[in-house]
Amino acid sequence: MKRIAVYCGASKGRLPIYEEEAYALGKYMAEQGYELVFGAGSVGIMGSILDGVVDNGGHAIGVMPKMLDDREITSPKVSELILVDSMHERKMKMADLADAFIMAPGGAGSLEEFFEMYSWAQIGIHQKPIGIYNINQFYEPLQNMINHMMREKFIDEKYQNLARLYDNKEDLIEGLKTAKPISMRTYD
Repeated sequence: MKRIAVYCGASKGRLPIYEEEAYALGKYMAEQGYELVFGAGSVGIMGSILDGVVDNGGHAIGVMPKMLDDREITSPKVSELILVDSMHERKMKMADLADAFIMAPGGAGSLEEFFEMYSWAQIGIHQKPIGIYNINQFYEPLQNMINHMMREKFIDEKYQNLARLYDNKEDLIEGLKTAKPISMRTYD
C-alpha cells in the first residue's frame, strides 16, 4: 500500500475537531510514507488533510475537474495536479491511483465517492481496503444504516467488514494495511 485516497468535505464542519483530526491524519500518513490522493481542494477538511501531508514532507496528488478548478480553490500545495473533464473521471482517476480508500467527515459528495468504492468492491471491480475515519462519532449513523440494510437483506452480511469505522488514525491505517480481500457478490 503506497497511495491512499481520502474522500472528505470541502467544508470545515461545525467543530474544530474535524479539521484538527484531518490535519493529524495527513501528518500521520506523511510520517508513515503514504501518498495522499484527494480532490485537490485547499478548503475544508480536504485542505486540512493536504496541509498535514505537505507540512510534514509528504506527497499529495490532487485530481480536480476543470469545471471546479476555480470554485473548489485548487491548492497550490499539491505535489501533482491532474485536471480531468468530469466528476466521473475524477472518481475513476482517484480509484485507479489509490491502493486504499478512507472516508473522513464530509457531505453528499464524500458519501457518493465512498458508496461507489463500496459497491465496486462488492461486484469485484476492486479489492482495495476501505476505512471510515469516525472523527467525533460522525459516521455512527451511517454504520447504523449499513447494519439496518444487512438486517433487511439488502447488503449481504459477508460485507460486514468491507468498510470499518475507526476512531483514531493509527487503527485506521493499521486496519487498511491488514484488511483481507472480500469475495465478489453472487446473485441467487
